[in-house]
Amino acid sequence: MANDNIVQFTDDNFDAEVLKSATPVLVDFWATWCAPCKAIAPMIDTIADEFSGKVKVGKVNVDENPNTPGQYGVRGIPTLILFKDGQVVDQLVGAVPKNQLEEFINKAL
Repeated sequence: MANDNIVQFTDDNFDAEVLKSATPVLVDFWATWCAPCKAIAPMIDTIADEFSGKVKVGKVNVDENPNTPGQYGVRGIPTLILFKDGQVVDQLVGAVPKNQLEEFINKAL
């Protein structure tokens, strides 16, 4: 089931949706074949709901959108990058516990 609080970012909309966003943005770089990506997906959904209105949460499918991950040096997935005012605030690689993800997001609030 799709979560309305999760935006699908692409190479085409990344600039407008992420870099020009008025609110901080959490970007999940993932792929359909990535088991750890699937493992953290429910947690990303929960975070999107909990931080709704405070943080925009979205995903970039690295197979369908190769340019954006390359721009940000994404080498492994899942990679979570936190943006604020068009700048990278911080980055996490791999599946992490929810409390660590919440602390990570709070850096931009």
